[in-house]
Amino acid sequence: MSLTVAVQMDPLADINIVGDSSFALMLSAQARGHRLFHYAAEDLNYRDGRVWARAHPVTVQHVAGDHFTIGEAVNLDLGTDADVVLMRQDPPFDLGYITATHLLERIADQTLVVNDPASVRNAPEKVFVLDYALFMPPTLITRSLDEARAFLAEHGAIVIKPLHGNGGKAIFKVERDGANLSALIEVFNMTWREPHMVQAFLPSVANGDKRIVLVDGEIAGAINRLPGAGEIRSNLAVGGSAEKTELTPREREICAAMGPELKRRGLIFVGIDVIGGEWLTEINVTSPTGIVAIENFDGTDVAGMIWDAIETRVAARA
Repeated sequence: MSLTVAVQMDPLADINIVGDSSFALMLSAQARGHRLFHYAAEDLNYRDGRVWARAHPVTVQHVAGDHFTIGEAVNLDLGTDADVVLMRQDPPFDLGYITATHLLERIADQTLVVNDPASVRNAPEKVFVLDYALFMPPTLITRSLDEARAFLAEHGAIVIKPLHGNGGKAIFKVERDGANLSALIEVFNMTWREPHMVQAFLPSVANGDKRIVLVDGEIAGAINRLPGAGEIRSNLAVGGSAEKTELTPREREICAAMGPELKRRGLIFVGIDVIGGEWLTEINVTSPTGIVAIENFDGTDVAGMIWDAIETRVAARA
């Protein structure tokens, strides 16, 4: 089966091919004989029931500094000229991201969009996870300084982070004495209109934050991400490092609890974050990462598993 695949993502020139999951997916697709196009979310257009993008045909290769060749742009009708759209631009999950999901939803009955745009819109990382609160650390969603102070008094050290943040950005630990809590809430309230996520600090984060990848609801693999020196954040984008890992019974229980729902929602490629082998903190559906590190440690062809799932769904539509 040869497919036409439109990849909605950030500029190819800016990616780090060593660990970029979108690039790994493109390499895997190309190896299977699929034809690739690249466009940015801001290149989407709508008129008279059609959604199209000014897209470039592209070929990729794993050569640093010479990792892609791009052709002349064409108006690619995403409903009739593409078999698959990969929605892979990085967050923030802002109005631009949300608008892209609304536009792609209009062609989802013609073209397979991965992940499903309506489900992505309705499942932001730190909100969708609330559906599985029994697996989460104590959590508060608020803009209120008084509520944050009461939560701190109850749980001791806490962590504050933007509700729609990504990549480990703007995550702060507040110690038991509450120093700087009022200033942090003030800055957060000035920066973001939505409420913020406040969680009990988990000392076990020092031992890592596990990224588990699920493909069509099934476990594909995992890595443990370790914080850098002087950090509580273990995201690879902010200096964390990865190591090989195994899943705990609790982590398998978490995956089993959400797997069928992920599949039902059309969330084919999902990355969840678990601290201390037991505490679920995020369900990443917008542009999950981690597949290259998993492949490097375990030899598991996660990109191939994702394409197997995609091809199965495309075939079922025929």
